Amino acid sequence: MRGVRTEGAIAKEVDLSKQRLIAWEGETQVYAVVISAGTEFDPTLPGSFTIQSKHESSRMQGEGYDGSTYDIPDVPFAMYYDGNYAIHGAYWHEEFGNPVSRGCVNVAVNHAEWFFSWASVGTPVIVHY
Repeated sequence: MRGVRTEGAIAKEVDLSKQRLIAWEGETQVYAVVISAGTEFDPTLPGSFTIQSKHESSRMQGEGYDGSTYDIPDVPFAMYYDGNYAIHGAYWHEEFGNPVSRGCVNVAVNHAEWFFSWASVGTPVIVHY
């Protein structure tokens, strides 16, 4: 996994340069999709994390870099991995492949459901450029 060894474990890789989310089982890629990560001003932060909690539906609220606020109800298949940062389904846009989120990793809802079913709390999440 591009320099990150999982030693047979399950892991998620978020490639910010390619706007991709990849599921790994050891050295085998088992699923990959196009995502929408954060913008230059509301970035998705690189690093090594783990899934902290999973929610079939979540309300997401916050403020962007410019002071604008957002309040999105019923966000599907949210998997929080670093504070308010999550991998989740996005029903409000179809701009996958472009960085348009407020820092989370947006995935089409059907793909988010697959990742939600596949991953468990504690699954590593590696975010990189």
